[in-house]
Amino acid sequence: MRALLAALVVVAGAIGTVAYFALFIVHVNEQAIVLEFGKPVRIINDPGLFWKIPVVQTVEYFDKRILDLDTASQEVTASDQKRIVVDAFARYRIVNPLLFYQTVRDERNVRSRLGPIVESALRRVLGGTTFQDVVRDKREELMKRIAKTVNDEGKEFGLEVVDVRIKRADLPEQNSKNIFDRMRAERQREAAEFRAEGAAQGNRIRADADRQVTIITADATREGERTRGEGDAERNRIFADAFNRDPDFFAFYRSMQAYEQGMKSTDTRMLLTPDNEFFKYFNNPAGNGTPSAQPKR
Repeated sequence: MRALLAALVVVAGAIGTVAYFALFIVHVNEQAIVLEFGKPVRIINDPGLFWKIPVVQTVEYFDKRILDLDTASQEVTASDQKRIVVDAFARYRIVNPLLFYQTVRDERNVRSRLGPIVESALRRVLGGTTFQDVVRDKREELMKRIAKTVNDEGKEFGLEVVDVRIKRADLPEQNSKNIFDRMRAERQREAAEFRAEGAAQGNRIRADADRQVTIITADATREGERTRGEGDAERNRIFADAFNRDPDFFAFYRSMQAYEQGMKSTDTRMLLTPDNEFFKYFNNPAGNGTPSAQPKR
């Protein structure tokens, strides 16, 4: 009985070992090729559990998903003789695992096989267009042309190139510096022109303002002189009218004004004869030079 159990255990172990080496799993994102002594005998595109002959057969797995391939930065000369530094990447997938295995062998070799094709297509397509088309006007159209070119050449490796995109398209560093310096010089020239135009406009405005000030001042001076002249004329007319109405009172009024102006609180000195006309109203209120009557005591 013990020998039978031992035999069953040995058989089960052998079966398990054979199953372990004979069975393999292909996942949903994978495809596989079964090789017999290095020669392809079966291609598996569907996921599931499969078997192989242990030791005699081996399995190579390939990704079914879309993969990325980055290319090295390269300098391209456009049709307008402008140099462009281009940094691009390609997206591809393996559609024919047998052809891919026969030509590329391994996904790690894609860079050395497909990379030069992408770089060559970039140089051919971008070299036939202008810098402006690459960076702005026709970028999408150029990407489609490059992807089609790379896809046509990539079919011989069992690959389908889904897309090619430019990550960066710029001028070389020295060219960028020269363009920046030229743009800065241009902006400085424009700024100088604007400042000169502003200064000229400011001078014109100031000159016009000065001219208007001169005109306004002259008009105001003329108007003031005219008004003062009219005032003096009116004053003289009033004085003349007052004199004609009562010459004695007018003479008295003018004398009082002369007294007020001549005898101020400051040190005023006059050297006059006693019978001088200036003080005639001090001697006689009537101002006619006749002594006034003395009051009775």
